Amino acid sequence: MHNGALFLDRDGVINVDRGYIHRSDQFEFVLGIFDLARSWTNELRRPIVVVTNQSGIGRGYFDENAYADLTRWMCNRFEAEHTAITRVYHCPYHPVDGTDEYRCDHPWRKPKPGMLLQAISDLALDPARCAILGDRMSDIEAGAAAGIGLRVLIGPRHAKTGGPPYEVVVDLGEALALSFDPLCDSCA
Repeated sequence: MHNGALFLDRDGVINVDRGYIHRSDQFEFVLGIFDLARSWTNELRRPIVVVTNQSGIGRGYFDENAYADLTRWMCNRFEAEHTAITRVYHCPYHPVDGTDEYRCDHPWRKPKPGMLLQAISDLALDPARCAILGDRMSDIEAGAAAGIGLRVLIGPRHAKTGGPPYEVVVDLGEALALSFDPLCDSCA
């Protein structure tokens, strides 16, 4: 059994980021997400883990129950597409805009690596054999802080800036074409 995983951000990677999405009728899957997921789970036979900041909860835009319902719906859609999400971790906190108990600088809020480190512990993963795919530098920074072996940013090529090393892809189709061989010993 392989001890690597693919970490995915949610908003901007799995679904089109329209800001504080919390109902299925707002959710539009990003083109290519199911192809990428099937490749990872069915061909490489490795788990997918979602790590997502969800400050909309902390800001009071929606509650944990609405988030949980949408997450269940999303996971069911992946199963209907013959793939699966192994675990979903979320951080509802925001250090400035959170309300009440949600206003804090939480170790799970990306760019901090708390969610990734928890998943690495929970699933007995080797971070060097994992990949993270995100649409913000906070995803890349969290991946680097957790020791994730391959960090990939979705965005325009000219967006590459300093910071920890990472790859840039323009879309999920290009991410699917990446070679993940360095992360595993004969993955298939």
